Amino acid sequence: MKNFKSEFKEILQNNIETHISLLQISDEIFDVINLITKKMKKGGKLLFCGNGGSAADAQHFAAEYIIRLKPNLNRIPFPAISLAQDTSTLTACGNDFSFNDIFLRPFKALANKNDILFCISTSGNSKNILNVLKEAKKKRIFSVGLLGNNGGFAKKLCNKPLIVSSHNTARIQECHIFLGHFILEKVEEKILNKNK
Repeated sequence: MKNFKSEFKEILQNNIETHISLLQISDEIFDVINLITKKMKKGGKLLFCGNGGSAADAQHFAAEYIIRLKPNLNRIPFPAISLAQDTSTLTACGNDFSFNDIFLRPFKALANKNDILFCISTSGNSKNILNVLKEAKKKRIFSVGLLGNNGGFAKKLCNKPLIVSSHNTARIQECHIFLGHFILEKVEEKILNKNK
């Protein structure tokens, strides 16, 4: 049986290697940064969604744009919302329609042409994620996918799939947090520098 230190070292090494593998999608990441910046300058907002831990990430990212990303930068709030809005909306939709529509219903109500749909899914196969991506495609609203494994069915529905090439859910989620922070920070910098 492995001792604690060797197991910790192995997991940490795997985490580092998974993060380094993101260099393979650096061009796509910069495309996403430029596109989000362009859309937000036209009055667009970010619409985040995900299930479980990814729902927490969606709320996390939305909060950082409405409040702030960096403690020493008090800027105007940027428009962002998590589509997993609250327990009343989620349970009403699950009860009256379907759990598969929990992102679709608020998306239909809130999305506009310059908005960006930001889906977070380690599998890329959740039906509620696929449903909202199909609606975004129909409405011609740009979509970004923070995905894992091979991207699942979401890969073909996203305008820009950013796939963490790992089958370990924890490693994928750790990379999703890094990617979200990096993308949002760079968009913030580009918007604020342009406004000076």
